Formats: sequence, C-alpha cells, structure tokens
Amino acid sequence: MSKGPVVSDTSPLISLLEIKKLSLLRDLYTEVLIPRAVENEFLDKFPTASREALDNAPWIRVVDLQDPHKIAEYANLDLGEAEALVLVDEKKARLVLMDENRGRKAAKARGFIVKRTLALLLEAKEKGLIDKAEPYVIALKESGMYITDSVIRRVLEMAGEAD
Repeated sequence: MSKGPVVSDTSPLISLLEIKKLSLLRDLYTEVLIPRAVENEFLDKFPTASREALDNAPWIRVVDLQDPHKIAEYANLDLGEAEALVLVDEKKARLVLMDENRGRKAAKARGFIVKRTLALLLEAKEKGLIDKAEPYVIALKESGMYITDSVIRRVLEMAGEAD
C-alpha cells in the first residue's frame, strides 16, 4: 500500500452510509480525510443520521484547507469536489474517493489516483471484508445511485459473482 492519506468526496460517504458500510473506510484505509465542504454536504443530505455517523466514525477526520484560494483552480466543480482535490494535493494523498465524472476527470488530469464507491466495494470483497458485492451494489442502485445494468454486470464479473 502506498503512503499518504486517503481523501473522500461526499458521494462515497453518502453511499456507504446508505448501505450501512461506512466502516469499510476504516477497514480499508484506517483514516479518511474530508474537507469542511464535504462535511457540510454530507450533513445537509441527512442531518441527523450523518451527524451521528460522523460522531461514531473517528476514522473520518475533517481537515481545513491550508490554502482555500486554490479551490479557484477547480471552478467547474462543486465546492466539495474542489476542496477534496485541493486537500489531496495539500496532504499528498495516495487516493481520492469520488464518483462524479467531472471531479474524477479533474483529479486524473492532475495525476491523482481516483477510486469510485463500486471499486471500493470490489476492494473490500477482495480483502475479505464483505462476502459478496452484489447485495451492496443492488442496495446502492436502490438508494438512488445511478448505475447502469452493464456496469452492474461488469462489477459482478470482476467480483466473481456473475451468473
């Protein structure tokens, strides 16, 4: 495993909270850093549940940006994504967890390693943290995450769970 922290955008946090697997972040990465804007977006989505989730997840640490002016470099992204990418750079993170296409493209353009929530589930299965990916992939889709049937098939094939 490479050195450096892991940074998360909002959507992986929301997705993992919805499928009751926020603890995978601790199990996979020990600690995950989030910027203040990500914390605010997370709390806005489910005020009570997300506050309780953060209070019970000391492995998710809110970090203020050293140079908030750098978010201007990501003017085409929402504030959470922009702050997450600034934090990746400031903390020399090994990985950023992000699902949105524009944010992922911006991260890759900067040479950052990006992982989607679905890839995180595959990693969790590979490491024996979950027995099957399928129920969680289905739960994500049912919770509102946009996942095409072809992506579901591909993920299940990668997990060795395809029919």
